[in-house]
Amino acid sequence: MDIQDLSQRIAAGERRALARGITLVESGRADHRAQATQVLAALPRDRQALRIGLSGTPGVGKSTFIEAFGMTLVQAGLCVAVLAVDPSSARSGGSILGDKTRMDRLSREAGAFIRPSPSQTHLGGVARRTREAVALCEGAGFDVVLIETVGVGQSETVVAQMSDLFVLLLAPAGGDELQGVKRGIMEMADMILINKADGDLKPAAMRTCADYAGALRLLRKRPQDPDGYPKAMMVSALAEEGLDTAWADMQALVSWRREAGFFDATRAAQARYWFEEDVRSALLSKLDDATAKRAMEQLGSRVAEGALAPSAAAAQMLDVLDGNFGPARVDPVPDSP
Repeated sequence: MDIQDLSQRIAAGERRALARGITLVESGRADHRAQATQVLAALPRDRQALRIGLSGTPGVGKSTFIEAFGMTLVQAGLCVAVLAVDPSSARSGGSILGDKTRMDRLSREAGAFIRPSPSQTHLGGVARRTREAVALCEGAGFDVVLIETVGVGQSETVVAQMSDLFVLLLAPAGGDELQGVKRGIMEMADMILINKADGDLKPAAMRTCADYAGALRLLRKRPQDPDGYPKAMMVSALAEEGLDTAWADMQALVSWRREAGFFDATRAAQARYWFEEDVRSALLSKLDDATAKRAMEQLGSRVAEGALAPSAAAAQMLDVLDGNFGPARVDPVPDSP
């Protein structure tokens, strides 16, 4: 594979090259990981897209909202990339990857790119390499990147560590107002959108919006929020109502954070977070080493027989890994001039 050619084609905005690049970064092969690192390093560094993470429970209408919202952005002259994460089967390991078929209008737009990816075994609502896929979309020149999570529960907040705005979609009459003050995904959201605010559900949507607006006022004020944020508002993806207002509020929040210095500071903190996560992932991958597997099997058998306590076996396993790693080497930092 010609890494330089692939990087140049991605930077030129070629969709096929971008799709191939995302496949490369999602691969677990060691040679592919090395090539993916080279591709990411060769992309332009001066391009910056607005990253919007979207989460919500299954059935809330995430795909319908993303298509309607994406069409609004495309009609405004923006290029939009959608990274949709599908849950993987715990039995077979496969995923349907059907999000693109739900967004048939948006998928036909020249200014839109949709890429479904399996979550595999990664927790947190996103795939392990979604962050790198976002970087590829930024390098390809997209203005907005929408990151759709698998949409499971209150602890799926990893998407907030790779997005500039975290939007939570809720359905009308989905619970009592106590849900709004629960910690977890609720306190991570920058905006709460009550979807399906149309037809017979509109009165219920109004009550739900009022409940969550009141609950948000009870949460501790965050330094990165101006007055009035986070906020709850009603939208209808089906009737395409409230989307322009939601986009205007998102832009206002981002502009305020840029001027106040929170935007760049948040991205810097996110970069450090993913550095630490990559280190943890690399350490866990050491368990696939032949020596480590053999030690795990032997110690696991002794634990199963009752000859060794799990905590004692874990301590011995760590000693084995320490022996494999050897002493850590850190390059000295040069003195400042």
